[in-house]
Amino acid sequence: MIIDVHAHWGPWFFTMDVAGASLATMDRYGIGKAIVSATEAVIYDAPAGNRALARVLDGQDRLYGYVTVNPRRLGEAARDLRELTGPWVGVKIHTDYTGSPVTSPRMRAALELAAEAGLPALVHTWGASVLDLAQVCLDIPELRVIAGHMGADGHRHAIEAANACDRLYLEPCWSHAPAGRIAEVVAAVPDRQVLFGTDSTLIDPSSAFGAVAAAGLTGVTAERVAWHNAAELFKI
Repeated sequence: MIIDVHAHWGPWFFTMDVAGASLATMDRYGIGKAIVSATEAVIYDAPAGNRALARVLDGQDRLYGYVTVNPRRLGEAARDLRELTGPWVGVKIHTDYTGSPVTSPRMRAALELAAEAGLPALVHTWGASVLDLAQVCLDIPELRVIAGHMGADGHRHAIEAANACDRLYLEPCWSHAPAGRIAEVVAAVPDRQVLFGTDSTLIDPSSAFGAVAAAGLTGVTAERVAWHNAAELFKI
């Protein structure tokens, strides 16, 4: 079993013919379940994208949804979290597309909404911002956060962040795959805090699969990263 905790549904704003590729891509790589955000919701209109994704999620059992939240549109975010029903298991927040740094008051308010809803939040992190995310997580009781890309080139900051807050999880997908990055992280943090994600369909899953394979994970740790931690965190 493999659970992909960082995936997308829908076309991107640049030339990529992936609008209907989610399930086919999952089948190609043996991914059993994926938690997806609507591309439209992430880059353009959160409420419209969330509702488009709701129609896709209805009646199937392999895709689960992130309610995408724009910290600059908190009223709409609260409404979506209140009204959307079905297989919605988390919140997605992209700091760059929304112009909302982790340290901003609006981001904090958005993460408070996620905590109130009882949903883990996948947050785009880069560089040292993962340390800021750990501090916000410590400040908000009951909040559980996933550091998307585990800081990308800031993976050593991600190690510090995960060890500072046991409610912060690391998801390692990235368009680059520096040698030893994932192995270094897994050796330095509790393996219950590491998840598997691909950034599909923006990035072909082969990148994430190759990076994780190169880390040489085995036994209980490999099982935890592949699916067990995700199943526990998202209750699926």
